[in-house]
Amino acid sequence: MSKLVAQLPRLANGVVEFSQPRLRTFWRYAKVELRPPTPGEIPEVTKRLTDVLNSAKTGKWKQLTVKEATINTMIGLELLMWFFIGEVIGRGTLVGYDVSRVQPKFPLF
Repeated sequence: MSKLVAQLPRLANGVVEFSQPRLRTFWRYAKVELRPPTPGEIPEVTKRLTDVLNSAKTGKWKQLTVKEATINTMIGLELLMWFFIGEVIGRGTLVGYDVSRVQPKFPLF
């Protein structure tokens, strides 16, 4: 047991050395990708949304390359997963809602 305790600082230093560059890279991308749009970016967002809707109406989406279609599919799946993660966080449980704690506003009896 004393050998394990003696090796603990060395193992902790190894974990820190391993994770620091990866966390730095993650933080650099997170600051750009996970921030909400600024007010100056709202017109660009609405333009792109309009382009997507027009593409759906005219059938232009059928002309996409496989690479573009794959990227669009991955973005759609990412949005869907963020929605499901938000639902799980909001419910506080992985499956279903806890209805035992819900008090009806207008009891029938």
